[in-house]
Amino acid sequence: MATYTEFSYYKNNKHELNEITSKIYRSKDFPISKVYTWWCDRKHIVFTNGVFDLLHKGHLEYLYKAKQLGEILIVGLNSDESVKKIKGPDRPINDERTRAMILASLIFVDAVILFDEETPLNLIKLISPDILVKGKDYKEEDIVGYSHVKQKKGKVITIELTEGYSTTKIIDKINALQETRRQN
Repeated sequence: MATYTEFSYYKNNKHELNEITSKIYRSKDFPISKVYTWWCDRKHIVFTNGVFDLLHKGHLEYLYKAKQLGEILIVGLNSDESVKKIKGPDRPINDERTRAMILASLIFVDAVILFDEETPLNLIKLISPDILVKGKDYKEEDIVGYSHVKQKKGKVITIELTEGYSTTKIIDKINALQETRRQN
């Protein structure tokens, strides 16, 4: 339940909240005219995707580096349904609305698009980004959308990940702390 202070904040900062939520779309509702406008303005569109469940320093640095590759950063976000398919029934920790709002609140993210499929291939085909980005833990040719982006003369780039940061490590640490407390 939200406190009075939280309600006051949202009431007094409704403009900022609307600015954040206006960057969030579902793949089936994404206005492709936005992409056309960006193309007409000669802006390079960068696309990346992921679950972004428990946002951490590694995610922030990765997204910041992705934005540096172009003028527009679009983040494809796995919906709750999609996350359960690929990560299992205990995930996500944060629901899709929360994850989308956190990502959309980042100044370097221009759009967040939720997708229900296991991969963002349909979304990549819809947007046809100039640059497709994933972490260095992927081989470029194994990245979903690689063939489509290359066929359209775009670039596929892998970014160095921040060592020591991962959602799985955070979850494991929380579970270990809970187990320690149970034993004491």
